[in-house]
Amino acid sequence: MLLKSYTKEIFNNECMPSAMSVQCFAFLDEDISEALPYLNAFLGRHTYIQDPPSVTFKVQGKLITVHSKKIAINALKDEEEATKIIEWLKREINAVWENRGEIEPSYESAPIPKVFEILKLLPKTNCRECGQTTCMVFASMMAEGAKGAEDCPPLDDSNSKKLYEYMRQFRFDF
Repeated sequence: MLLKSYTKEIFNNECMPSAMSVQCFAFLDEDISEALPYLNAFLGRHTYIQDPPSVTFKVQGKLITVHSKKIAINALKDEEEATKIIEWLKREINAVWENRGEIEPSYESAPIPKVFEILKLLPKTNCRECGQTTCMVFASMMAEGAKGAEDCPPLDDSNSKKLYEYMRQFRFDF
């Protein structure tokens, strides 16, 4: 077992003190830097930085960054949710480390969708039928994986198929 223990700190976002969510740091008692390329490969090649080593990914609307001695998580409801996610990550880190002989480590970040490529295929009417103020906002949300082509009512079938094909290369299944 690589990661045995940690301490956590829950705090409010200083930039947005009225935000309804909390942030969390988990300070790791063990250095897990050698496991990060395996974690990156196992979780699907997200944003990987080699120096200092870290991997960042998004799960259920939460941005999670795993460093060699710290985990940072945003947009949490409460301390209970923070603990649940940290414990999940602890299990994932330990499982990846135990199975590292069977995993090809990845030192690369995954490609990310380009907002303007998505925008090119949208109707660009700013109709708000999707619930967003502009097609640009919708395209940004789609690039993050929060929206799909089906969320744009005026999108025609041809461009819907093109968006699906474009997003499929980034492992988004819309």
